Amino acid sequence: MSKLTTTDHCSDVVGLKYVYPVISRRMGGLSIGINFNTNNACNWRCIYCQIPDLKIGAAPEMDFKLLEEELRFFLDNVLNGDFYERFQVDEDKRVIKDIAIAGNGEPTSLKEFAKAVDLIGKIATEAGVFPASHYVLITNGSLVHQSKVQAGLTVLKSYGGEVWFKVDSATEEGRALINNSAQSCKASFENLMISAKLCTTKLQTCLVDVDKQGFSNQEKQAYLALLVDIKKSDCDLQQVMLYTIARPSMQPEAPRLAPLPAKILNAFADEIRLLGFDVAVSI
Repeated sequence: MSKLTTTDHCSDVVGLKYVYPVISRRMGGLSIGINFNTNNACNWRCIYCQIPDLKIGAAPEMDFKLLEEELRFFLDNVLNGDFYERFQVDEDKRVIKDIAIAGNGEPTSLKEFAKAVDLIGKIATEAGVFPASHYVLITNGSLVHQSKVQAGLTVLKSYGGEVWFKVDSATEEGRALINNSAQSCKASFENLMISAKLCTTKLQTCLVDVDKQGFSNQEKQAYLALLVDIKKSDCDLQQVMLYTIARPSMQPEAPRLAPLPAKILNAFADEIRLLGFDVAVSI
C-alpha cells in the first residue's frame, strides 16, 4: 500500500465512489473528501485544476444510500480500523481534521445539495467526528444565489460548518484567464455577501504564475480593493487563505503555469493583514 501524502489527492485511492482521504497541507492532518462530481463535471475550468478529463457540466444524481454506506464504512475504518497503518500516515497526521465537500467539480451544482450536506453532517455527528472536526464546503461560489444552495449553507451552519469561497482574481480578465468563468466580479461579490450571512465563510485564493508574468500590480491592487469593499459592507469574512499550486495541472495550460514564490505570497499576506484581515498562507 502506497504512503498517503500531501501531493496525492486522487479521489479513488480507497476504491470508493464518493469518499476519499487526503493528507491536507492546509489542515495538517487527515481530510476526508466527499466527491459529489463523480462525472468530472464543473461549471468552471480553472487552468490549475488537477482533474483529468474535466468537462463543463453539473454533478450527477446522488446515490444517497451508497454515500451513507461509504461514509459510515470509511469513518469506522479510520476510527477503529487499520487505515492509518495501511496508508503509512505519519503519526502526527493521524487525526481527522475535517470532512470536506470538494471533489472533481463544483459541489453546489448537485440537485439535492442540502439533503447531501445534512446526511454527511448527521453521520459524522453520530460517529463522534463532529463537532471536534471541521465541516468544510469548498466552492467557487458561483451558484450561491440559488435557493437550493442557500438551503445547504443553512444546514452546513447548523453543523458548525464553514464555506471556503474561491476568489482567484478580482478582475474580469483574471477570472476569465484563471477560472474560465463568465460570471462577473460583481455577481461573485454579491454571492460572497450571501454566503457570509448564512454560514462562516473564508476566502480561498490560488495565486499562480502564468507565462512567467508573476503577480501583476493590477491584480494585486484589484484584490486589495475588493477586500476594502468587503470591509465597508460589514461582511463577516473569517479569514483569507492564500496558496499556490503544489500539484501538476491536468489542463492544457499546464506548461504555462508555475507556483508563485513564498516570498511574494507572504508579502501580499502582510498587505492584506494591514486591512484588518486574518490571513493564512499555504506553500
